Amino acid sequence: MPVETAPVTRAEVLDQVTIVGSLIGAAFVEVVPKVNGRLQNVFVRLGDRVSHGQRIAKLEDREIREQVKQAEASFEVARATIRQREADLKFTEVNLERSRNLYGRQLLPKQTLDDADARYQAATAQLDLAHAQFAQAQARLEELRISLANTNVVSPVDGFVGKRYLDTGAYVSPNAPVASVVDIHYVRLVANLVEKDLRRVKIGTPASTEVDAFPGETFDGHVARVAPILDPATRTAQMEIEVPNSDFRLKPGMYARVRLTLDRRADALVVPRNALVDLEGKRGVFVAAGQTAKFREVQVGLEDQNRVEVASGLEAGDRVITTGAAALRDGDRILLPGQGPGGPARRPGGEDSSGPRGPRARQPGGGGAPSR
Repeated sequence: MPVETAPVTRAEVLDQVTIVGSLIGAAFVEVVPKVNGRLQNVFVRLGDRVSHGQRIAKLEDREIREQVKQAEASFEVARATIRQREADLKFTEVNLERSRNLYGRQLLPKQTLDDADARYQAATAQLDLAHAQFAQAQARLEELRISLANTNVVSPVDGFVGKRYLDTGAYVSPNAPVASVVDIHYVRLVANLVEKDLRRVKIGTPASTEVDAFPGETFDGHVARVAPILDPATRTAQMEIEVPNSDFRLKPGMYARVRLTLDRRADALVVPRNALVDLEGKRGVFVAAGQTAKFREVQVGLEDQNRVEVASGLEAGDRVITTGAAALRDGDRILLPGQGPGGPARRPGGEDSSGPRGPRARQPGGGGAPSR
């Protein structure tokens, strides 16, 4: 059987898991107003970059401004009322002290003293009421000022405008988003991790991401979060992979292939992956012994897409059969590249690799022409 061979070499081998899915942003929020009203202006368009606290839209606020002015006037009235009640209290307090002195010298009847004390108590209650009204007016004013500030619709995060839903003149409410903002200073891939890989994947595990938009280019990331529980239906745990995106080249929605590097060997003894075969329940390789294939059982370690680590059973420099190995049995006759079906490869002119033979061979010491 014609076969091909390859040497056993030393190289780095990686144990990787490939995950596919769609990228999402670091955060995605829909910007909604906190009050009802009509849009006076929208300041952003699709794709605009915005920062935290930047104004997205403005609602009409004339009515709220008038309410704020009324509340400010009521607040000042309440403040003046307090000053008046404090003056009244001071006056009744002086009268009460004077009445007590006169009563102590028996120059004033008890009834008059009681009347002065009652007026003092009433003035105290009036001052307490004025303080309560002042606090009420202050709270109302703060409420209206907050409502006035809420007519400015601002972005809650840094990012880009992903969608713009409404235009100037539309009537909005807290249930009607004006725009959506997506933060993409890093992107995420949310995937499900099977149970057998759960113990091998840790937070911080390196991840290499590829997308169709940038063929041949990889973006480095890491495993950021792993769910502490498994879904009973699928026996998988949710995992989040974060990929830095400072230049904003990666976009949410892109289809991505992510390779997690779970382990690596820097100087491992490796063979090509197609050299590894299963024979009668044993894993091993076929070694070319002349023109015969000899099966040799091996212990394997890490595996990647092209190579397999050999922990024992082979040494560096051994040649193993690759192409054709799956169809061989121990002891089968093989034909290596460059060999004829009967032995070593023939040289041009009929000579083979074992040296000159046959009628064309020259006689020892002969310098003459070959015999006819």
